Amino acid sequence: MLTAIIAITVLAILFGLLLGYSAIRFRVQGDPVADKIDAILPQTQCGQCSYPGCRPYAEAIANGEAPINQCPPGGETVIHALADLLGCDPIPLNAELEAKEEKTVVIIDEQLCIGCTLCIQACPVDAILGAAKQMHTIIKEECTGCNLCIPPCPVDCIYIVPAEQGLTSWKWPLPEAPLEHSPRHTDVQVNPHISGKGAA
Repeated sequence: MLTAIIAITVLAILFGLLLGYSAIRFRVQGDPVADKIDAILPQTQCGQCSYPGCRPYAEAIANGEAPINQCPPGGETVIHALADLLGCDPIPLNAELEAKEEKTVVIIDEQLCIGCTLCIQACPVDAILGAAKQMHTIIKEECTGCNLCIPPCPVDCIYIVPAEQGLTSWKWPLPEAPLEHSPRHTDVQVNPHISGKGAA
């Protein structure tokens, strides 16, 4: 009995050493530039950039395979941050991917939901709560409005609705017409009576 315990302990130690060596010897080195780019991206995993997630898009930018203007959720903020990181000039957001003016989320008609879980599998940010053959619901605070959950739904019970505005999402509306600047007057007319009193 004691011999068996000692043999198992020795084998466990040997396997541990072997796994530790393998982890060090065959470790995959990450790209530090891709890591920094990935940290700037919003991590919505929405796929609007034509890549399956933020990390693949970051690697494509680092390898020079993708421009920096393909992220609608990040908008100009991300574009300028990427331009500063990579030392290049910022460019406008790709017009074909331009973000919607109104932020939207999705809701599930719980009366029609059959609990197939296909939408849960499609959601890149885990914003859908539910289980197999059980009613599903959307966690609106987590939903990014990517709409990737809509195509897999076999009963069309997922709908797009405007997102509720709160203190964290409200923005001051831009003026409808450009501001008119009044011309500056270089010639100042001085009231002679005031000037005379001042001189006196």
